[in-house]
Amino acid sequence: MIELEAVSKVYRTGAIELRALDDINLTIEDGDLVAIMGASGSGKSTMMNILGCLDAPTSGTYRLDGIDVGKLRENALADIRNKKIGFVFQSFNLIPRTSAIRNVELPMVYGGGRNRRERARRALERVGLGDRLNHMPNELSGGQQQRVAVARALVMDPTMILADEPTGNLDTASTIDIMNLFVELNDAGRTVVLITHEPEVAEFAKRVVTLRDGHIISDVRQEQNREHVVPPDGRTERFARIDPAGPAGPDDATGPVLHKDGGR
Repeated sequence: MIELEAVSKVYRTGAIELRALDDINLTIEDGDLVAIMGASGSGKSTMMNILGCLDAPTSGTYRLDGIDVGKLRENALADIRNKKIGFVFQSFNLIPRTSAIRNVELPMVYGGGRNRRERARRALERVGLGDRLNHMPNELSGGQQQRVAVARALVMDPTMILADEPTGNLDTASTIDIMNLFVELNDAGRTVVLITHEPEVAEFAKRVVTLRDGHIISDVRQEQNREHVVPPDGRTERFARIDPAGPAGPDDATGPVLHKDGGR
């Protein structure tokens, strides 16, 4: 469960003060699919950073599964980011000149995990890229690159997915395709929080929270747009839980090695 209690975020530059979030109270239950909407400057990206333990509020309390995140040390926050939260970004954030499967392996390199190659392969198969394992990002379409990013977000078996404008760089067909993935992930029990400014994307959510000037101006539960979603009885069980991460075994010794420029 996500709980924000009287959360504010203030940025100060000299005498200038910008309140990106102002006294936010918000609870997101486990298993919900929530879209956080707002125009540029509304505070939605700031909220995303706080929910993802990438930034801390200036005041107020953020509890994740009952734990006061503000009291955690950086190594504990890094562990939460690696194992409890899966991140998906608008720009994909894939490492160039690095295959799809090795991009998906990265969270296990940093966070520990057994059978890295097999788990990465299974994650890519779940998002329909079992035939693109060794393709480089520049050999994939925008929609396929975002699928790799979703697979990477899933490989540590997180309970929550945070997606920041995940369809912002995609065409209409790829947008529907990616949103189908998020709906299926949610149907399989994962909490999904989407940051978006697109009403068509928000239609896939069960709940829409709208921000303006750092305030919540509406919080509406709605009927999902499932027109393009494959019914549960017509799906494979591709989003069943992945085996929990464990200590790396001997077969993981050849994991990706990163050079200073982000390549190999």
